[in-house]
Amino acid sequence: MTRVGAIDCGTNSIRLLVADLVEPDGALTLREIERTMLTVRLGEGVDRTGRLDPAALERTFAAARQYADRCRELAVERVRFVATSASRDAENAEEFTTGIASILVDWGVVPEVAAGSEEAHLSFVGATGGVAAAGYPAPYLVVDLGGGSTEFVRGAGTVVAALSTDIGCVRLTERHLRSDPPTADEVTAAMHDVAAALDDAEAEVGFGGIATLVGLAGSVTTVAAHALGLPAYDRDAIHLAELDPSVMEESAIDLLERTRAERQELGFMHPGRVDVIGAGALVWHQVMARVRAASPDVRVVASECDILDGIALSLAR
Repeated sequence: MTRVGAIDCGTNSIRLLVADLVEPDGALTLREIERTMLTVRLGEGVDRTGRLDPAALERTFAAARQYADRCRELAVERVRFVATSASRDAENAEEFTTGIASILVDWGVVPEVAAGSEEAHLSFVGATGGVAAAGYPAPYLVVDLGGGSTEFVRGAGTVVAALSTDIGCVRLTERHLRSDPPTADEVTAAMHDVAAALDDAEAEVGFGGIATLVGLAGSVTTVAAHALGLPAYDRDAIHLAELDPSVMEESAIDLLERTRAERQELGFMHPGRVDVIGAGALVWHQVMARVRAASPDVRVVASECDILDGIALSLAR
């Protein structure tokens, strides 16, 4: 048994999973010890400036120091740090990776700015084990909706096709949805970007013949919490929950049209997601609509297991 620490640093948040790698029946799995998320907004302004902001870098370094301390306390043996869209796009990504390496020096970590293909693979591996075990049929379309990018991954036991697109809740909020609540013109502009990305994804990955659509990350799980009518965020209730897609779509539009103050009053809403959930909900709404048009009988589920779990499983290598 090996205790590992997986760190996923995205555009909006940085997350830590500490878990033991175990093989109870000869199949590698995770025994979760601790899962933590902090909102650092590393990608703030990157879409506009092309650079990581110094304040955003310091917020991220502070969170990484907390995670390093926690890994020491829990006697973590191996750590992998994977950064995604914001740091991949930034001109000064080296400043970020150098800072993280110095913080995680105890484990000899070299921070990885994941290519879109690697990000897609890790998301698929992390998400589909539980989906398959729960009896949801393949082929799967896994959609990992992040702050700066959204990954589309198709497969069954393995990845068949994947594409990373430059649409995400932070990027679209900064680019288009600046009003509170968003105006009709802003929503139309955002939908234009989403439609173009979905055109690319459908051409590359294919939306026809999908049996199960699996949505990952905070935007999707927040929409699911709203559709379930949860008074507070409940990871166990959300994980692998299957909901009527029309109810999910209605919940997404409701979140998009609310003011930030109204969103903040929702008991399941994470404070760091209040200002960007409208864009995330819009993307998820459009994804569901497009996939349902191509695969009318598709089942739609939300998964709390995602790229973070994929990173942890990869540490068995």
